[in-house]
Amino acid sequence: MELKKIVRDILWIIAGNTIYALGVVMFLLPNGFIMGGTTGLSLAAEHYLGIPMTGFVSAFNIGMFLLGAAVLGRKFAMTTIVSSFYYPLILGVLQQIPSLPQTGVDVMLAAVFGGGMIGIGIGAVIRSGASTGGMDIPPLIAKRLWGIPVSISLYAGDFLILLLQATFSDRNQILYGIFLVCLYTLVLNQVLVSGESKTQVKIVSSKYEEINEMINGEIDRGTTLLHSETGFMREKRPVILTVISNRELARLNREIQRIDPEAFLIVSQVKEVRGRGFSLPRLWETKEGKKN
Repeated sequence: MELKKIVRDILWIIAGNTIYALGVVMFLLPNGFIMGGTTGLSLAAEHYLGIPMTGFVSAFNIGMFLLGAAVLGRKFAMTTIVSSFYYPLILGVLQQIPSLPQTGVDVMLAAVFGGGMIGIGIGAVIRSGASTGGMDIPPLIAKRLWGIPVSISLYAGDFLILLLQATFSDRNQILYGIFLVCLYTLVLNQVLVSGESKTQVKIVSSKYEEINEMINGEIDRGTTLLHSETGFMREKRPVILTVISNRELARLNREIQRIDPEAFLIVSQVKEVRGRGFSLPRLWETKEGKKN
């Protein structure tokens, strides 16, 4: 199982970096957008120093990887090694395909699709437990050595890189580039918090025992009884907390209404649920598997 997880994570890291590189080659480079991170730094190096983008990214990623391994340890190095070496490689390969750059695409569409692909790519890499390397590493080192929050270092670094590129970009490129950075940040955040959406239900009822038995027996979901006290009558009454799939909500509501039409329900969406019955098999499923 451990080997299977490692292989799956590596495949996600490769897929994420490929999508990231595709977004850069197809939409960012042809339109001259500015960007943060290692890619943005390489654009500035190419303009001022004449260093090819792929060469700069390779050298910079290797340097940051070695520095990160020395300061942050072997565990960090193992989770970053694939991105540090694969991203510049796939970036160079994609740049050699003449049909990839989308020069005829509307600039706004290019910013939207480019930002979306970059956000999805980076998000896939981070969700697999790895880092994209490069400019992700200095903020982690600053956190370890001086206690500076990662978010502050990351935003400060991106701001300086954007400012550097703004010195040789026109006004439209700067504005579209800022839009692209904001968009891929939003997409990245959504990818990181996305999961199998579930429904959380809190139930307040005088017939909580019957409702609790119904949820455990008929709906086949676990429950937690939260100790509470009503605000007006000061009655001590447990609140039933359960998490169900979205399709089970209608059935749960019907069963609760059958038992207690006056029951008070609080329904909310949760992004992701981990644990027994969701990311882990239910107890009866585990027992059956052992019997078989």
